[in-house]
Amino acid sequence: MQLLIAKSAYDRVKPRLDQIAPNLEIVTVASPDAFERAGQKIAPEAANPDLIWISYDTLASGLLPVFLQRVLQANNPKWMQIMFAGLDNPVFKQVMAKGIRLTKSSAQAIPIAEHVLAHAFALIVPLDSQREAQARNEWRRTPFREIGQTRWTLIGFGSIGKLIAQRLKPFGAHLTVVRRSPAPDPLADAVIDTSGLPEVLPQSDVVVLANSLNDQTRHMANDAFFAAMKEGSILINIARGALIDDAALQRGLARNKPAHAVLDVFEPEPLPSDNWMWTHPKVRISGHTSNAGNGTPARGDVLFLENLKRYLANEPLLNEAHKSEVGL
Repeated sequence: MQLLIAKSAYDRVKPRLDQIAPNLEIVTVASPDAFERAGQKIAPEAANPDLIWISYDTLASGLLPVFLQRVLQANNPKWMQIMFAGLDNPVFKQVMAKGIRLTKSSAQAIPIAEHVLAHAFALIVPLDSQREAQARNEWRRTPFREIGQTRWTLIGFGSIGKLIAQRLKPFGAHLTVVRRSPAPDPLADAVIDTSGLPEVLPQSDVVVLANSLNDQTRHMANDAFFAAMKEGSILINIARGALIDDAALQRGLARNKPAHAVLDVFEPEPLPSDNWMWTHPKVRISGHTSNAGNGTPARGDVLFLENLKRYLANEPLLNEAHKSEVGL
């Protein structure tokens, strides 16, 4: 059984990998033309993996297209662990149509949840106003609404959404979760489906987009969505840029609905340098980096090794994707 893995990831996890699967045949990739098997260079087309790990190293080193090409051309690949939480890239439909089991990553959920709360709290508590007063040597009060008095709407309740809810709960804010199943959850004060959004958006101080992108959710944040939002509210998007109609957002910001947009993801990416959002005073931009916590790579390693152990033992895999998620 052959595993395709980035060379840097292999070097990092080799001792643990040897313990779990000492007889696994390893093919490492250091660059598009640098494939090795058992320490010997091989041609890329000679790699015929059964198992594939697309780790953070794979994306950072620009090897993602190389890995995907090998996966789609391999004879009988069986399982692939990816570093992504979302499956909106059409290539994953091709992968699953080929019969390959696909497991997603939850390693980035912690830093994304912390990113959401950090930005929301920094806007609710008037830190910018306090810094401005300091810069003018001005002694003045800056009243603010307490976190526990705010109402939040969280759209999407996967691994990222759950960690956002877990971290928000101790502050006592009211949380409405929006998901397909309206079954109650102990982390939420209310659970609704998307049909209830027109009723909750006018009450929401913070609205977080943490849901998947598909044909139903593309541009869900449109003119009607922003018209329903509460004046002075905050919109945070850490999911996919195409969830938002950018022109509608610009019109909403002009009406103070929302008053602030915290955006980590965009359509397209990278965001063009002449895009209006870069200089808009009500927009905060981070370049798809909410997942860049220093613990993310290590959690990704642990998740892959655990799933490898489960795969070899014919046990259920963590975060396994279903064909319906890619439209099959």
